Amino acid sequence: MNLILSAAIIALLAATLLVLVRWGNLRCTGPEPVGLFTFLAILFTSGLDMGLIIFPLTEFPTYAEEAQYQFSNPLAVEFGFWGFLIWAFYFITTFYFCVVEPRVKLFELRPVKLINNLVIISTCAFTAYLFLVNIAWYAPELGDGLAYLVVVGIILAAVYSSTDIRYLKILSVGSTWLFFALILGMWWAADLGLGYFGEAAAKIGSGYFAQLPGFILPLGDYHAFYLFWWFAWSVMIGQFVSRFVGGLRTWQLLLALLVIPSIPLAIWFSVLYGYFDLGLEVSQFWKLAMLGVGVIFVINSVDSLVRLYTDNLGITVAKLGHGRFIALNVGLLTTLVLLFKFTPFEIQWVGLVVIGLYAVTLVLLMARHRTALQGIGASR
Repeated sequence: MNLILSAAIIALLAATLLVLVRWGNLRCTGPEPVGLFTFLAILFTSGLDMGLIIFPLTEFPTYAEEAQYQFSNPLAVEFGFWGFLIWAFYFITTFYFCVVEPRVKLFELRPVKLINNLVIISTCAFTAYLFLVNIAWYAPELGDGLAYLVVVGIILAAVYSSTDIRYLKILSVGSTWLFFALILGMWWAADLGLGYFGEAAAKIGSGYFAQLPGFILPLGDYHAFYLFWWFAWSVMIGQFVSRFVGGLRTWQLLLALLVIPSIPLAIWFSVLYGYFDLGLEVSQFWKLAMLGVGVIFVINSVDSLVRLYTDNLGITVAKLGHGRFIALNVGLLTTLVLLFKFTPFEIQWVGLVVIGLYAVTLVLLMARHRTALQGIGASR
């Protein structure tokens, strides 16, 4: 599987370079364009779930101790798993669904449409599953029973939110500001000082950007898990956020995706690394604050994905009514969360299916739609 993954990453980076060379100056506009800040807020909160909040403090010790990560430092490794280059995964799909898909409509073919929506539904459920299996670190007093009820409540809130686009915009912008407030609060509580960020930036610069080629291909099975996870997310995030692109040129879109989300990621990881590096305990208050922001991230992510697959499949509120729409989707997602919990079903399988979907799309583009591709620059 890792060999397939490596080949897919190389092909994706090659496609990114080709798009820049061929259509770098093309303006990209989705059907529901928004301002740059709202677009970035939608991208950031839809493209990242609570793993961003819950994983780093548990992963830093592993990155500090295991031999495969010793070419860098734990902060840079964490950043490398979440930031900068891997946002190219989202760039290529956002560009495709904004510029190419409206001309070729490959994702309206019945087999492609079916597989695409199965991927979306499965990854949507995986987001809620991650919350379920990690909630014990933040709120152990809930126990298993209450944890399941909380997850069902989150799914219910997300499905309800997906019934009206205004909720998405409120959640996206609101969760972005809450995330910034969480960063500021935990930085202040740890008394890290402004000078600490200079040290952290140096660690990321020397450990990630100076070692960038080392992060392209899987470092091991755990890194491969992350990369498959990003592939699983990429196809649906591209479909969703492409709706909101507001006239950015292709090179600007790539730059925005690579750089702007990476800045708050680097700051957040730096604050958490300060707790790890200095041996500081995270108080229960800040654990609950992290949990609260994580819940909003989950609701926002699941909202985005429910909205996407229900539109694709035509199982909309207008067709089913609020009650049946909510019952159907809550039941479906809850069932899939339980499958992730109690069966061998893994997100790596979903990522592998997405890689296959990319391969099929590329073949169809080359075999049937070369004229449409050649006409993109001339017609816009």
